[in-house]
Amino acid sequence: MLNTADGDAATCALTDSCFPMLFPLTATSSSRSSRRVPNTTTGSGCDRFGCFKLESAESAEDAREVAMRAIAVNEYGANPALLELPKPQPGPRQILIKVRTAGMNPGDRQIADGVWKDRVPGTFPLVLGADFAGVVESVGEGAAKFVPGDEVFGQLLIPPLGSTGTYAEYVAVTEDAPLAKVPNGFDAAVAATLPTPGGTALQMVTSLQPLSDKTVLIVGAGGGVGSFATQFAVNGGAHVIADAAGSDTDRMRSYGADETIDYSAMSVADTVRRAHPDGIDVLIDVASDADAFAALSSLVRSGGSAVTTRYVADTEMLSARG
Repeated sequence: MLNTADGDAATCALTDSCFPMLFPLTATSSSRSSRRVPNTTTGSGCDRFGCFKLESAESAEDAREVAMRAIAVNEYGANPALLELPKPQPGPRQILIKVRTAGMNPGDRQIADGVWKDRVPGTFPLVLGADFAGVVESVGEGAAKFVPGDEVFGQLLIPPLGSTGTYAEYVAVTEDAPLAKVPNGFDAAVAATLPTPGGTALQMVTSLQPLSDKTVLIVGAGGGVGSFATQFAVNGGAHVIADAAGSDTDRMRSYGADETIDYSAMSVADTVRRAHPDGIDVLIDVASDADAFAALSSLVRSGGSAVTTRYVADTEMLSARG
């Protein structure tokens, strides 16, 4: 089984209403029934990022006022806020899902800031989040792929952005949306980390195959994408060097990494250069800026590969090196 970790894809369970602070959050609402209170829940995302709980409405009058709670923005660039919105209802060939766990990714903040607005339309209030796991509560007329009670997970980057955001208690989507049933016994929090970080890592590692007997340096191995990439590369037969903070090096070893480098205590480039004077075959970098990526790519021998998820590669420079 693949393991997951906090980082670029922290998760929190909506059943306990625990949200890591990926960005500044304004805990406001349109009525008095939800408020920010200290969180005492323990869990991987909450422990590392800090969380808050949302208290449920306590009176029948409040319950009628509060249909659904969601984290949303009312305009690009605004701080995400706790809002009360109408609970969606499934239309024809749609399903209504009660969200149990929402995965958090850097792209969520980019959407809130309007980085994607010229490429993908949005709608306001724009409910954030795409990755999730939950349970089907009801189905609309003609829906046949899922039935109430099915545990599902998926990635709902569906235009207009905000219409199917998963930082919410409920979401209604067509049954043909990118969804799958959660395997029996599979934890919902793990399932919610699979779509974006797991999919990104799988795409990268698959594009670099075959990796058998190749030396692969993974920079940012301790985060969500890096944790998956480390395991995929190990499973592909690579000799993996995992760059992670000291507290994560044991975890990297448990994933099968052959070498670990504590970037907080030593230079990654110098350490790799000393251990592998002839260079490495592959660099997978999910953390560095342009200057750091350029320096690390110099470790890759001629004919090797260097990939980044940060859009910072100088392709002309890399091509000139061969």
